[in-house]
Amino acid sequence: MQEWYRSRALYEAVQKLVESGRIDEALEMAEGIPDGNIRSKAFSHIAVEVAKSGRDYHEALERAVKAALDIDNRDESTKALMSLAFEFLNMGNPEEALRISRYITDLPNKSKVEAEVALVLAKSGKVSEAMEIINGIMDDDVKTWAMSRLASQL
Repeated sequence: MQEWYRSRALYEAVQKLVESGRIDEALEMAEGIPDGNIRSKAFSHIAVEVAKSGRDYHEALERAVKAALDIDNRDESTKALMSLAFEFLNMGNPEEALRISRYITDLPNKSKVEAEVALVLAKSGKVSEAMEIINGIMDDDVKTWAMSRLASQL
């Protein structure tokens, strides 16, 4: 329990550092968060906020992905990666969301991210790129759903 409280306190400090633009300090502090889930959340927060600010977010993103992959519980790791991918997708960066999805080992959840990326690309007029992604989706149920959604969007 002590570890969780310490982790939460450090996470809140990371948030404040990010808000004040002290990204390097935030990254360093996030490394010291003992709870893997909260550490992953901290790195994801840093990466998303740096990306939103228009600065180079690649180092922060790599650390966020690594922190998510380091979570012992596979379900929690998958959730962290999906959340990160959807954050980038919602920021208008489907390419980065697709790249993050490649780290997801759970096939149905990886497929869901790929499908959402494809639908966003199709909405922006990149239908052939969207079709290529949909055709590569390994989960048949998700692939069928994505095809149906794509057809209704056109």
